[in-house]
Amino acid sequence: MSAQRTTAASQPVIAAYVFPQNNPIQPGEIAAQKLTRINYAFANLQGGKIVNGFTAEDKNLAALVALKQVNPSLTVLVSVGGWLWSGNFSDMALTKESRSLFIASVVEFVNRYQLDGLDIDWEYPGLVGAGNKFRPEDKQNYTLLLKELREQFHRQEKKLHRKLFITIAAGASTSFLEHTEMSKVQQYVDTVNLMAYDYYEPGSSSTTGNHAPLFTDPADPEKISADRSVQEFEQAGVPADKIVLGVPFYGHAWGDVPDVSHGAFNPGKPTATHVYARYGDIASTMLNQGYVRYWDAAASVPYLYNPDTKIFVSYEDPESLAKKCSYVLDHKLAGVMFWDYAGDPTGTLLNALDTGLKQDHGAASTSN
Repeated sequence: MSAQRTTAASQPVIAAYVFPQNNPIQPGEIAAQKLTRINYAFANLQGGKIVNGFTAEDKNLAALVALKQVNPSLTVLVSVGGWLWSGNFSDMALTKESRSLFIASVVEFVNRYQLDGLDIDWEYPGLVGAGNKFRPEDKQNYTLLLKELREQFHRQEKKLHRKLFITIAAGASTSFLEHTEMSKVQQYVDTVNLMAYDYYEPGSSSTTGNHAPLFTDPADPEKISADRSVQEFEQAGVPADKIVLGVPFYGHAWGDVPDVSHGAFNPGKPTATHVYARYGDIASTMLNQGYVRYWDAAASVPYLYNPDTKIFVSYEDPESLAKKCSYVLDHKLAGVMFWDYAGDPTGTLLNALDTGLKQDHGAASTSN
């Protein structure tokens, strides 16, 4: 059993990861009409079952589902796992029995909150991630988990008379592809949310770089980019119309960066502050305040450099998002997702996505 294919004529996906943690979502906080999908982050995985991750989960999921009154075509999924909560996936996926226990708990969870499906954020099958347990057989068990979940969702759809979605958050790396069977996995998922960011990170990257480049800058020693990742996923068997391009609503900062090429691709160290900086903070505290904005024309992304403090910042802005939206449309990808909603309190980046993806795409679709 495979997932229903989207079509090139469908309205592009605009999927928001909403990560309120223990904070209640406030009325009017989410611009539902500019989204096609919300992935609530995160549910946890404990005792082999999906469980609430935060104290405000009941109220927040109800608030998100209620947004369908504003946007009836909106779909609301729960995302399970994430970087810090992926440690129990390998055990859960190990046997038919353990997978069945998890899937049964997912069905109960989806029904309890009237959700539209599940987003699995296993970081990462067959790889350590944040110090997580992993096994070589994760590669096959990841496929089996999604296959069996799809089969159960098909049965539930007949009872509920509505579609249930399965999406995954995928690492945008060659190693992720080497440890998964994406040509098989893609049959069972509606979209692959490609996390095309964090290519360069302070701490793990001793040099500065574009953390979410659209194209590969020839000056980049790592030769990485979203475009390269998209091509690799397509070569691995994932259809373009199932790839959702991930974009970051945050930036990364390095300190002690020499003033050579305005700090780009130079040695750097984590800073005391702003290692992870939300776009809203970058726009309000850095732009035009000692930091100069530069544009990497080859990579189609901006960066900031402060020659006085020697701080380099890689981030996303409306101009780079417009370029990525055009790329999504030109390459007939499924759409865009972003992490995370709170990074853009003024709606500047979401507006850029809303505008950029509406070019020649007026028809709504129920496939989102």
